[in-house]
Amino acid sequence: MEKGKSQEFASEWIAAWNEHDVKKILAHYEDDFEMSSPAIIKLTGEPSGTLKGKAAVGEYWSGALQKFPDLRFQLLHVLRGANSVTLIYQGVLGLTAEVFHFASSGKVARAFAHYEL
Repeated sequence: MEKGKSQEFASEWIAAWNEHDVKKILAHYEDDFEMSSPAIIKLTGEPSGTLKGKAAVGEYWSGALQKFPDLRFQLLHVLRGANSVTLIYQGVLGLTAEVFHFASSGKVARAFAHYEL
């Protein structure tokens, strides 16, 4: 992914989270995208740690924003890959690396969150 597009995505994504605007956050994703995170296991009980689709993930994220009303992300690094971006940020769960794989549409098809142990 081009450097400019990576930075633009990172800025918009972090801003949407810091505004607690789930609709704006979800605008970055395909309708049927998949999200994987160890937090999904803890907060939803889904043993696979993966949710699929805007409805399921949007509900999960809305619940997270209610659980953490002071949630703010501080972007630390943006790493580019082939059709992917990794954001390193400080969040409510500590140091986080989130990997985004993009579809040909330019929207996220799959995302994977990683946290400090």
